[in-house]
Amino acid sequence: MKAKYIILLAVSVLVLVLDQVTKVYIDKTMRLHDSITVIEGFFNITYLRNKGAAFGILANSSWRLPFFLLVSAVAVVVILVVVSRLRDDQKVSALSLSLIFSGALGNLIDRVRLGEVIDFLYVHWYEHYWPAFNVADSAICVGVFLLAIEMVLEERREKAQKNG
Repeated sequence: MKAKYIILLAVSVLVLVLDQVTKVYIDKTMRLHDSITVIEGFFNITYLRNKGAAFGILANSSWRLPFFLLVSAVAVVVILVVVSRLRDDQKVSALSLSLIFSGALGNLIDRVRLGEVIDFLYVHWYEHYWPAFNVADSAICVGVFLLAIEMVLEERREKAQKNG
């Protein structure tokens, strides 16, 4: 089996299990809107549900669920196609896309199962709050960040080869 598929499988299993286990745990042990302070003035575990996208965008739209299900399903398929086309030496890209894939799949599972996403990681600076998120969202953000860095580095490598 090629390295890119091993990375995809390993990362996906790890992220999906961690994402779903933490969401089920929060759902079973906390009541909606309950909050536990982890670091005073900075980080709480707060049980929330998000019907929308990031920052609650489109949460009140009547067509939001079919839209998010479709977008997530398309993203999952597109990522699988892109991973299949990666070269063997593009391991960072495989890791990045695997994180994005598993995050999208984790939130897709919530939307299919619950019609919304469970969020619980709540970062803030005293009264200035960042929207709550979850393990799947974290995987997507880290994956996008790594992919952006890899794209910049790949462009520099290509320029160096042309000039070199």
